[in-house]
Amino acid sequence: MSFQPNVPPSLVAKKLKEEKGKEGDGDEPRKQSREEWKKQRELEEMRKAGTAPAMKDEEGKDINPHIPQYIMQAPWYFGAETATLRHQRQQEEKIPQYAPLGVSFKKGIKEGPVAVKFRKGACENCGAMTHKKKDCLERPRKTGAKFTGEKIAPDEYIVPDLKLDYDGKRDTWNGFDPDEHQRKLQEEYQDIEEAKRTLKEKSLDESLMTGGDGGEKESKGGESDGDEKYYAEEMDMPGQKFETKQRITVRNLRIREDTAKYLYNLDPNSAYYDPKTRSMRENPLKNTSKEDITELKFGGDNFVRSSGDAQEMAKRQLFAWEAFERGNDIHLQADPTKLELMHKEFEKRKDEFKKTAKDSILDQYGGQEHLESLPKQLLLAQTEDYIEYSRTGSVIKGQEKAAVKSRYEEDVYNNNHKSVWGSFWREGRWGYACCHSYIKESYCTGEAGKKAEEECSLLVPSQHQATFQETIEAKQVKNNSKKKNKKKKQKKKKMTKKKNDDSSSTELSSSSSSSSESDSSDSSSEEDEETQKKRLLKEALKAQKEHDKKMTQLLQIDERKRSYNSICDIKAPTDEEMEAFRLKMRRVDDPMANFLTD
Repeated sequence: MSFQPNVPPSLVAKKLKEEKGKEGDGDEPRKQSREEWKKQRELEEMRKAGTAPAMKDEEGKDINPHIPQYIMQAPWYFGAETATLRHQRQQEEKIPQYAPLGVSFKKGIKEGPVAVKFRKGACENCGAMTHKKKDCLERPRKTGAKFTGEKIAPDEYIVPDLKLDYDGKRDTWNGFDPDEHQRKLQEEYQDIEEAKRTLKEKSLDESLMTGGDGGEKESKGGESDGDEKYYAEEMDMPGQKFETKQRITVRNLRIREDTAKYLYNLDPNSAYYDPKTRSMRENPLKNTSKEDITELKFGGDNFVRSSGDAQEMAKRQLFAWEAFERGNDIHLQADPTKLELMHKEFEKRKDEFKKTAKDSILDQYGGQEHLESLPKQLLLAQTEDYIEYSRTGSVIKGQEKAAVKSRYEEDVYNNNHKSVWGSFWREGRWGYACCHSYIKESYCTGEAGKKAEEECSLLVPSQHQATFQETIEAKQVKNNSKKKNKKKKQKKKKMTKKKNDDSSSTELSSSSSSSSESDSSDSSSEEDEETQKKRLLKEALKAQKEHDKKMTQLLQIDERKRSYNSICDIKAPTDEEMEAFRLKMRRVDDPMANFLTD
């Protein structure tokens, strides 16, 4: 951006003639060279980058280098010879000049002597010099002051014709004279005081005529009564507005000088403020450093409602409503003393009724000893007694408190028992030692219960005893079978050792012939068991194969045509059937499973 003067065509022609006269004959004006244009562009780039100082206008102010050329370039008729932005601003001659706010001017009639005779150029109707006949506001006289020369009206102050702006036209107090207002109030006050004085004098005269003493009392109290009667309707209580004509009170929720509730904490996540009712129930300064009650100015509407005697007042109001429903004509605001006395009487009778009901129940059923409270030391297991100990732990001063055994109740026997549940055991069963009862929470029968239990155990063994014996016998059989299996394994190991030993002596062979016969009998029994297992496994494999074929056939049939429970079996599988199922089970993760044949 660079400045190029934009001048009128006449000045351009004049400059051309001057240049031709200096340089000689030439048809065209001098053009800008390439180097000059290049330097100008570089200067513009440096100004935009901030490395070169900005261009200044005629007032010495910097011109922004990023402003386009068409905005900075002034029109030819503006006549700008240097860089400027004055043509973009509002021109001084076109800026309207308005009268300032608060211009004081006088109105009304001028003070001072009034003219006695008609003056030349005055109003022909009233004789004032400040207006003409057509602008006169007095009643048109039959013969004007021009001809009579009498009753010349005083001159008025001429109100200036002020050119006001938007705010000045709407200024309610523009031209207000406070001195005139004060003068009016003083005159009104003086009239009131004069009326009071005359009334007081009149009352004193009447009292002197009658000879009574009440005149002074009335005169003393008359001033305050008169003031209250005169100013009562115009006085507004703080926080409310009283309409004297309509006789209604419009309640303002706060005094204007007080801080608004929503300004205590500007955090939007703080207590909710209802603009319709202007209420904020929660504390706005909750969870902040100003939550302390000493620094708290406003703790929410709920805090105000629940503080002081507000709860007691609410209880009294509820009591008044309940009493009114029962036929007692009582009101909280109308008769507060009567309501308080009635409430005290009600509470007293209520306590007496509770006490009589309690005493009657205790007299009939007893139990007074359970209501007697234990001492504080036994209830809380702690005291405020001073005890001083030594380094070894012995008590030097004071009495050491007893150690607490347990926090649970001890030695408590229910249902007339003398021992706890689990103190007696017989044949795998627990019971009570005092009555030998095996039923928990049962009532104690004492020695009779013991005798009955012994007779039952002698006559018929109980079901639990039979089951206990059965379990013992089953354990004995199991232990015997384990011992036999161990003996068989030991004999088998001996047989293998004997076969491996190459004995050359015949004496040993003859002597061992008897033992080999016994061992061969044992080995033959073992071989019979193995062959039996193999036979059962083959049968199970065959049955499993038939079962698989049957299942494939059943799965091909429609499920609505199959018989009920045709797929599942009810009996439990044997060990051989489980082994056959494992052998026949196809493994999905085996890569050679598809090449196997059944």
